[in-house]
Amino acid sequence: MKSIKDPVHGYIEVDKSVIPILDSAPVQRLRYVRQLGFSYLVYPGANHTRFEHSLGAMHLAGMMSRQIGLSPADDRLVAVAAILHDIGHGPFSHSIEPVMEEFTGRSHHEILDSLEGPVLGPVIDESSVDTGELKEVLMGTHRLSGIIYGDLDVDRMDYLQRDAHYTGVPYGTVDSDRLVRSTLLSKDGIVIDEGGINAAESLLIARTLMRPSVYYHHVSRIAETMFDMAVFEHLNGKPRSVIDEMLVMDDASCMQALRTSENPVTSALVNRIYARKLFKRALYVGSEQVNTKSLAEYRSIRSRKKIEREIAESAGADPSCVLVDIPPLPTGMSLRVQVKNRHRVVDLGEVSPLLNSLNENRLEQWRLGVYCPRELTETVGDAANGVLHVRPLTKQNKLPL
Repeated sequence: MKSIKDPVHGYIEVDKSVIPILDSAPVQRLRYVRQLGFSYLVYPGANHTRFEHSLGAMHLAGMMSRQIGLSPADDRLVAVAAILHDIGHGPFSHSIEPVMEEFTGRSHHEILDSLEGPVLGPVIDESSVDTGELKEVLMGTHRLSGIIYGDLDVDRMDYLQRDAHYTGVPYGTVDSDRLVRSTLLSKDGIVIDEGGINAAESLLIARTLMRPSVYYHHVSRIAETMFDMAVFEHLNGKPRSVIDEMLVMDDASCMQALRTSENPVTSALVNRIYARKLFKRALYVGSEQVNTKSLAEYRSIRSRKKIEREIAESAGADPSCVLVDIPPLPTGMSLRVQVKNRHRVVDLGEVSPLLNSLNENRLEQWRLGVYCPRELTETVGDAANGVLHVRPLTKQNKLPL
């Protein structure tokens, strides 16, 4: 058994059977991939990595395995799944995800092929973990998948605490110990006992509060949108081998490749990010001011470029100076989480009146952004209002208290 000191969970114990997996190149690469992408431009302490998070997820998965009484083989299966669940991330984590989907049609979750590859295949076999079962856990089809992928999983438990710790914001408080102690294994998979409802609600509140203050902070969104366009321009028209090579880079290698790119749009955008001379908000509006259904078709980078050109032409600006950010609408939380009470297993929403309010709040947090250099914000903002048919914000009358 090996002990690793972690600033969030204290000492993390790693079974010697999974150390070769932890030491493998795909996992060690995560030491050089920031967990929060460009959030360090807002919170200077947010330099923690996917490797730290994977360790934390493995630690919590082990606690949960012991709580529900898994066999040593299943315990090891879940530990390996927790270690490997993020190896599909490209440089700067979620920041490069839109480009990954644009050029390859896959997300960071799709890592099954690498599990039988020449690097990971032998060390997984050496750990005595069944590759077929491991794939099922990572696909979400295994009875134990809820430990890794679910609305109250160890992935979320760790990253909320870890992200709050490194950014310094006070919103990521999660009682992971109570949640783990409330976990049960039923015929339907992972559920929580009714005594853990308050702890579950605290996690959902943390997710809701962390979203605008960290995960969708406007400065992070601007940097990510600039980065996406820089990578897109750099890779557009390149062979698949070049694309695949960039997607397995670490942050530093990717940044260097983009800063020295032959594409002038790419190098200009990335050098702006590097110097923190970011674009500014020309337009920043909520879902009540735009037609979100009609904008859904413009979420890909190629389709967004059509809107960007139209706004730029209307504003008399260079198209490379206008970027449009259309995040996906947030999905409802906890619809698949179940709570076991004395008589039956029910959806958490049936026993938590807080859930609907939190989901409504998440929708209200959504923002469409149009970004450009500071000197163009007024003209680009006016043009974007017209092109996107932005409705004026309705003031709601409130009853006096």
